[in-house]
Amino acid sequence: MGFRLPRIVHAKQILRGSLFAANQDVSIATEVPKGHFAVYVGENGKKRFVIPISYLNHPSFQDLLSQAEEEFGFDHPMGGLTIPCREDVFVDLVSSLNGS
Repeated sequence: MGFRLPRIVHAKQILRGSLFAANQDVSIATEVPKGHFAVYVGENGKKRFVIPISYLNHPSFQDLLSQAEEEFGFDHPMGGLTIPCREDVFVDLVSSLNGS
């Protein structure tokens, strides 16, 4: 009996499409430690965050990925995954995920 995790598979598809472009630039790829990925957050000026891949398992982060897909599809303007939310909201989410 197998388990299906459609949200995680969906999140991997989003990352695979957006990180492919980011990995084309070697300087960006070397700045991200193993087990982490870069995201750009903010409404106007995008700020780059490097976060653990384990965040993909959290439903609140998966909601942000769904929002990113709705707004950008798989074509992210910054070359990496762009999350369309305010920076302070993202920092609060990451802080809560760090505590869990």
